[in-house]
Amino acid sequence: MHRTLLPSRAAGLVFTAVVGGAVALGGAAALGKLGDKTTIVREEVEPSSPAPASFQIGRHESINQIYRASAPGVVHIETTLRVPQPGNSFFGDPFGSATQTERALGSGFVIDRDGDIVTNYHVVRGATSIQVSFSDNERYRARLVGTDPSTDIAVLKVHVQANALRALPLGDSDAVRVGDQVIAIGNPFGLDRSVTAGIVSAVQRRIEAPNNLSIGHVIQTDAALNHGNSGGPLLDAQGEVIGVNAQIETGGTSQGNVGIGFAIPVNTVKDVVAQLIKHGKVEHASLGIEGKTLTPSIARLFHLPVTSGVLVATVRPGTGAAQAGLKPGTDQITVQGESWPAGGDVIVKVDDEPITTVERLIDVLASKEPGDKISVEVVRGASHKTLTVKLGRQP
Repeated sequence: MHRTLLPSRAAGLVFTAVVGGAVALGGAAALGKLGDKTTIVREEVEPSSPAPASFQIGRHESINQIYRASAPGVVHIETTLRVPQPGNSFFGDPFGSATQTERALGSGFVIDRDGDIVTNYHVVRGATSIQVSFSDNERYRARLVGTDPSTDIAVLKVHVQANALRALPLGDSDAVRVGDQVIAIGNPFGLDRSVTAGIVSAVQRRIEAPNNLSIGHVIQTDAALNHGNSGGPLLDAQGEVIGVNAQIETGGTSQGNVGIGFAIPVNTVKDVVAQLIKHGKVEHASLGIEGKTLTPSIARLFHLPVTSGVLVATVRPGTGAAQAGLKPGTDQITVQGESWPAGGDVIVKVDDEPITTVERLIDVLASKEPGDKISVEVVRGASHKTLTVKLGRQP
């Protein structure tokens, strides 16, 4: 079994599920994965090229130069896991279900000389053992340091001499712009340390995490990503990591690359990895509501005094939002086939920060910690009210 990035739904559908539907609001965003059925083919000889393709801007280094500098820091990850198998009821199996050992493959990269390796959560999910292989074909057993399903990030550790580790430099994903040239290094279909090149097709995408939450500020690229690229680095023209490759869009017609891939932004990864290394887990703050972005047309239809904000659809019992008295919608109104919560509060500010969309609310909450108290300004009927909410922990 080859498991890496699972094909995502259409990017438009993912976005609609987050913005056009009720969204559970915690402090995190979300994600997906890639993989199935592969034969491992080891890299024997690195082919040379008399005139390697070069990036046309920035440092003017060739793709081959960036590859040579970065590939030693990219690892091949192989996990084993036990999968329940149904028992043979025809023969009256007295032991019920059995288990079968399966293998999953993915990618990862070294981030420091202490032996810490970043990959996707979905690459190592459920693993009973994890092994990583370096470019010299040396294999090491890895220990799972921690995982964060909300951002699809995991950290592994191997005990290797520091001088044998090539840590990849981390860049700044906030500086990434559409059209920037990028390369991806990983192990598609088990083909070790393959490199592909492309551009940044879009930024600020949103994709679904393994726990069905939403990951924001995602980078879209046309660099070819396939099953096995999960957890590998997306690098800029200076050879710095700007994202962790995590999902592909297949359009529902194939299981391979069609030119739409998604990478978790490295600035999100930095924060998550720091917490995983320090605490072994990440705690995301949760407001305790589900909401939907208010549009001007719906505001006019509902006769609201504001044209933007977040409509509160539901408030989960026992949460900070419930204790503070946030009011959920009392009715659901269908407009052109889309359901909208009506009769509840509209969140317009958090700690004096204007809230115009669900995405903005998620971003503001992402900067908070469980236990923090925040000021939430809402529109209730024709008046504005300010409530103090103590944030909880994301389930």
